[in-house]
Amino acid sequence: MIDRGHALPLARQAELLMLSRSSLYYAPRPVSAADLAIMRRIDALHLDYPFAGSRMLRDLLRGEGVVTGRERVAAMMRRMGIEALYRRPNTSKPAPGHKIYPYLLRGLAVKRPSQVWAMDITYIPMARGFVYLAAVVDWFSRRILAWRLSITMEVDFCLDAVEEALARHGRPEIFNTDQGSQFTSAAFTGLLTENGIQISMDGRGSWRDNVFVERLWRSVKYEEVYLRAYDSVGEARASLGRYLDFYNRRRPHSSLDARTPEQAYFAHLPQHVAA
Repeated sequence: MIDRGHALPLARQAELLMLSRSSLYYAPRPVSAADLAIMRRIDALHLDYPFAGSRMLRDLLRGEGVVTGRERVAAMMRRMGIEALYRRPNTSKPAPGHKIYPYLLRGLAVKRPSQVWAMDITYIPMARGFVYLAAVVDWFSRRILAWRLSITMEVDFCLDAVEEALARHGRPEIFNTDQGSQFTSAAFTGLLTENGIQISMDGRGSWRDNVFVERLWRSVKYEEVYLRAYDSVGEARASLGRYLDFYNRRRPHSSLDARTPEQAYFAHLPQHVAA
């Protein structure tokens, strides 16, 4: 993990460990073991019932013998970065200076790699604490192009992942995200516009607009995260790295005619690019 006495600069250590730079200077507030247990269960319930808001989640928890209040559940959901997913009028306003871009993928036929990339963030529970995972995904092949872990939800770790994806794979025509503050920030949208990439954003609370990334999170949680109890960020990073490599290279997808994301990705690239 990070060694503040090492000759290697902290920024370089964070890069090698695939951690965001902002996490080096963040002083975490401890979360009780009881709250962590409830948050882990909320995470699982949210995957199974993405339409459930704080009231329904409170009642589902009470049905399992966990007595808690709606406000407490709502506060945990905010900390985890999740909300009930359903179509509704967009009455919320973006943060000052944050522009919301239109959704560009409705009715679009995605026929090749790097036509559309998508990105999202998800909550990852550990044995004592939690981290956030961000991933850049090729929409056509489902291939994970870059990912990062962070102990905060600042924009830095998202920027790091996008910069790596651009450096390794070129640039997409369209980049799709939700309306999270990280993705509407000037730093994030500026990176995309500087590279000539069209920006697309989901309708607020509309899970169908980014359904492929939602399916990725479900696979990551049920096939990796919920089977583990990571003792440290380093262990989480190493174990998730192994799983995501398996996901890309070995895990067949029924939607890809039983091919892996890598097979689907490289089979449709121009020969000189794939080489």
